[in-house]
Amino acid sequence: MTSERKSARQRGGRPELAASELPFDFLESKIRAPVVRPEAVRRTGLVNRLRAATTVSVTTVVAPAGYGKTTLLAQWAERDGRRFAWVTLDARDNDPVVLLRHISAALEHDEALPQALIGALMTPGPSIWTAALPRLAEELARRGPIVLVLDDFNVLRSRESLETVRALIEDEVEGSMLVVAGRTSPRLPLARLRAGGMLLELVTPELAMTKREAQLLLRATGVRLSDARAAELVEQCEGWPAALYLAALSIRDGRQTGRDQTRLGGDDRYLADYFRSEYLSYLRPEGLAFLRRTSVLERMCGPLCSAVLQEEGAGEELEKIERANLFLVPLDNRRIWYRYHHLFRDLLQRELAEHEPGLLAELHGRAADWFQAYGDDESALEHAYAGGDLERSAPILARIVLLLYYSGRITTLERWLKRFDRPALLERHPEVALLGCGIHAARGRPKHAQRWLDAASRGRFRGKLPDGSPSIGVWAAVLRAWLCRNGAEPMLADAEAAVAELPEGSNMRPSALVAQGAALMLLADFEHADAVLAAASELAAAQGSIEAAVIAIAERSLIASELGDHKLADELAEEAQRLVTRNRVAGYPARALDSASTARRMIRHGRWNEARAALSAGQEVVPFLTVALPWLAVQVRLELARGLVTLRDADTAQQLLNEAQDLLQRVPGLDTLAAKAHELQREVDVMPAPTGARRVGLTPAELRLLPLLATHLSFREIAEQLYISRNTIKTQAISVYRKLGVSSRSAAIAEAQRLGLEDHLRVVVTDGSEVLSRFTQVGR
Repeated sequence: MTSERKSARQRGGRPELAASELPFDFLESKIRAPVVRPEAVRRTGLVNRLRAATTVSVTTVVAPAGYGKTTLLAQWAERDGRRFAWVTLDARDNDPVVLLRHISAALEHDEALPQALIGALMTPGPSIWTAALPRLAEELARRGPIVLVLDDFNVLRSRESLETVRALIEDEVEGSMLVVAGRTSPRLPLARLRAGGMLLELVTPELAMTKREAQLLLRATGVRLSDARAAELVEQCEGWPAALYLAALSIRDGRQTGRDQTRLGGDDRYLADYFRSEYLSYLRPEGLAFLRRTSVLERMCGPLCSAVLQEEGAGEELEKIERANLFLVPLDNRRIWYRYHHLFRDLLQRELAEHEPGLLAELHGRAADWFQAYGDDESALEHAYAGGDLERSAPILARIVLLLYYSGRITTLERWLKRFDRPALLERHPEVALLGCGIHAARGRPKHAQRWLDAASRGRFRGKLPDGSPSIGVWAAVLRAWLCRNGAEPMLADAEAAVAELPEGSNMRPSALVAQGAALMLLADFEHADAVLAAASELAAAQGSIEAAVIAIAERSLIASELGDHKLADELAEEAQRLVTRNRVAGYPARALDSASTARRMIRHGRWNEARAALSAGQEVVPFLTVALPWLAVQVRLELARGLVTLRDADTAQQLLNEAQDLLQRVPGLDTLAAKAHELQREVDVMPAPTGARRVGLTPAELRLLPLLATHLSFREIAEQLYISRNTIKTQAISVYRKLGVSSRSAAIAEAQRLGLEDHLRVVVTDGSEVLSRFTQVGR
């Protein structure tokens, strides 16, 4: 050893080595850990995880190019107290002699090799196994604990070199570690190591950047984005560091040229060049064709790919792609279903459109065939749409409209219905037009609902309806009943005609029964209405039509209240509320009727705060109950107004009554509701004039808070009472103080008394007992 090298080691340095210092050839650049650039994002969490891994014998870091594998390991080497030996592998290391020499040269970098090992490495032939390999293992053990990093391990394919690495693992000393990093899973005895708890695996999802790391990377390139935009970019790139970096370059270039990049896609020129140079350029034509053609699939499995490509062996091809770590993401633990990385799929779809545009519709059609054969109508519909086949899409959509609506997936449903929003298409597919009419009506769009119903009436349906109904006229009768354009009696006639003709298992039948029950209720035939609604709720629940079940049950609760059976009314209201909460029902009609029946129940038991909460919830959805469903819009407004009259909120009750009267003037034949509106108006007319609360501008929410300010409850406890956040309570309290011109709770109560708001200071707490605040008691 030269004095210069000794001096360097004594100073703690690692001197440059020349190839001549060892009697065999090696590449100096392959045995040095890369220098970490100052601007590189620190992967602190992952580095700390690697530093803590002192009991495993093998660590694998496997991900596609651009996930920062090498940078992560270099950062780890800088911070770990153990010795590191680093080898960046290439194709020449498939010769075990070359591999062993590079590993030995990496060790020489830190401390001189023993002559016996050098001599064994210089002897060709079988001695590589009998002398060189055992002596290298012995040297590694002597220097332990040591971390041996073999980067780009995916280039190692020869059986001899892989056997060499396996042998080094077998002879590894406790505390030492072999680290293999590459694009593909290494062909090593990982299952045994995993079972023995001796393996640490870092894979693509764990190497994906967090939102914070992405922001740091973007700033390092001179790009600053809002947190929301950075989060969106991370989601688009799925945390892939290379994509984030290339996106930053694209955004920066766009700003410099006045073309700000708003959304990143796989066809971005930086990303496209990267994909092509790193991956696509190395593929055989048949492999590239497989990727392009299967890019029409959002998710895929072997049989599906075989059906789409009309080729056998697609499953084996997927396995090859997965082994190559070619941006294929497994969707289950059994390795059956996969998807492509979103950006990679974007590029492949662009490639398909450029090179084989005529295949697109055919590929989507085959995919639709496969999904439909396996009972996945939703996926079949997506592919039928993507292939531009609306004729095929219509019957599939008609089968699943109600299922999607009742499951709360209204946004998806409306996106699909929008494709048919042309008169010619609606007339050609009246079954879709009728179902769309119902959705538009439930969402409060009267013009859309009527337009789709009119189109359906002009159309002619050929074929069999999904539910087995004998004609399109049966469905039209259900929709006419719900839209109730001419009053309660025609509504009942349409509903009864539909119920008589609809098959027992039809998913339209619960809606028809609800319409029939509602019409009977509007005609004051309460007992008959209750029986029909009971049948409707039972059938709806059995079919999974939760919203129809909620409407039927809530209506029954309101009928029981009218008939004076308060016990049954309470039970039904509780059941409706449970269904809404458990199933997160999103439909406006169901939520509105649930709020109305709940408010009645709470008022009956003097639970004023909960009654106010239910009435507020009902008022939130009232704007969506329009003349599209006039009977329901009027009924709900009257029910909420009734509750507000009981709580002495005359102004809000009057507003709802005005809206109900306007609707009643536009739709004839709702005499029972008109009589109720007249009766309620008389009650509002005799209520006292607005109190001081009106004069100081307290909102309903602030009036709801006022009595609770008059108790010993803290803001946190008040928040729990009203089911809202503590911050909201604090904000409302500050607003109350400002409007009353005070700065404390006690002063607010005193001022409320001066304004004559004693009734508003009464509060019912959770146990149902009515109390007056200590401030009120002191004030009196």
